[in-house]
Amino acid sequence: MILKKVSALAVSVLFCVQLTQANSLSNRDGKNYSAAEKDSIEKETAVIRDPSWHLSPQNIRKNLDTLQTVVPLTYNNFVQSYIDAYTSQRYKNHLSKMMGLAQYYFPIYERVFAEVDLPTEIKYLSIIESALNPHAVSRVGATGPWQFMFATAKSFNLNIDNYVDERKDPYAASYAAAAYLKDAYEEFGDWQLAIASYNCGKGNVARAIQRSGLSKPDFWSIRNYLPRETRNYVPAYIAMTYVLSNAEALGLAPYAADFLADKEGTDVILIDKFIPLAGVAEALELDLNTLATLNPAYKKNIINGSPDSPKRLIVPAVDKTAYASLYAALNNPTNAPVRVMTASNTDSKPIYHTVRRGESLGLIANKYRVEIQDLRVWNQLKKNTIVPGQRLKISQPNQNSSQSPRKSTVNYVTYKVKRGDTLSGIAKKHRGATVQNIKAMNNIRTSSIKPGMTLKINQL
Repeated sequence: MILKKVSALAVSVLFCVQLTQANSLSNRDGKNYSAAEKDSIEKETAVIRDPSWHLSPQNIRKNLDTLQTVVPLTYNNFVQSYIDAYTSQRYKNHLSKMMGLAQYYFPIYERVFAEVDLPTEIKYLSIIESALNPHAVSRVGATGPWQFMFATAKSFNLNIDNYVDERKDPYAASYAAAAYLKDAYEEFGDWQLAIASYNCGKGNVARAIQRSGLSKPDFWSIRNYLPRETRNYVPAYIAMTYVLSNAEALGLAPYAADFLADKEGTDVILIDKFIPLAGVAEALELDLNTLATLNPAYKKNIINGSPDSPKRLIVPAVDKTAYASLYAALNNPTNAPVRVMTASNTDSKPIYHTVRRGESLGLIANKYRVEIQDLRVWNQLKKNTIVPGQRLKISQPNQNSSQSPRKSTVNYVTYKVKRGDTLSGIAKKHRGATVQNIKAMNNIRTSSIKPGMTLKINQL
């Protein structure tokens, strides 16, 4: 296999050199070509510039063999059908958008995968999952660029609370996705089966293997035993890998992502305090919407960092002298009036939704731009099961919040510390309160409190 790859690469390099020489229509020794030779060269050049040349089955097969490193990139009719779809005119704009977004997201994936020793080519799977949209929510509630369900996310240590949903964090979600895929590979011993399990779960793959009666099957030998969506999942991944790896030759060009326009990279800052993104944006003279796009995991546009658990903040690369302003913003006295910028504000009166036939909890959550787990809490649901006619309480975001977020004062209550009280015990008594935000609200550096103290508590 290694010799075959090297041979294919050598032929490819040689062919490119010959074309480069041919385009000049003269060798370096000054020899001139005849009219017939020039005509032949021009025809060959026209063929290689024609995107259809790259879509012939023979060339696709050879190219996939060259691209293949760790994950098998099988060529067959199933893969060909997806290549045909992805290279059709109706997909052109979509893929150009994916290429633009990939300029930001792929380097993140590559760094994470290199750190945990996961094949780098698995980065293309995120396009199949979410079209590189950190806010993507499936009909069943899978969320983020790597589409984690709530329970699976928790099992891979992704934090989901009132302030943050790390399923939307490209860094945290990539570590979780890598952990899942490595675990699946260790179980099945095959990368295509591991990728298939990412779509339908390890249990479905294990049952498909059992039904096949094979001891060491590959994806294609158990494909017909897998759920319908999963049968097409691996072919779609292979096709996307081929098309985007040959994007330029296929006539595709990236559309620059709006939040990356005129930016020269990003910086990562660790924040150990509660601070609104609006304060960071003002201190660094950045656009709030850009900052929110780079930090999609923060539900309320508030960074909920603490000394014990600092949070990651991504900012466009700025002059480091601007960090002095950020330092001042981070160290404002906490007893000063607290103002926060929220991306969404709930109406004073709850909104209700009557479930229609065919609707799922994930579909309703996506419609109202809320979290599935929040719907379950608000409506005291133990499972995701709902029935037509059921009335659900909804917290509807402000329709204009994405264009013009409004300022609102943080609501807090006061609490007088009693003998035997602890910060964790007080936090449990107040909805949405945590030890970290009580300490931040009251400028407390340790967990020591005394009877008679009056504490401000941010109550959600």
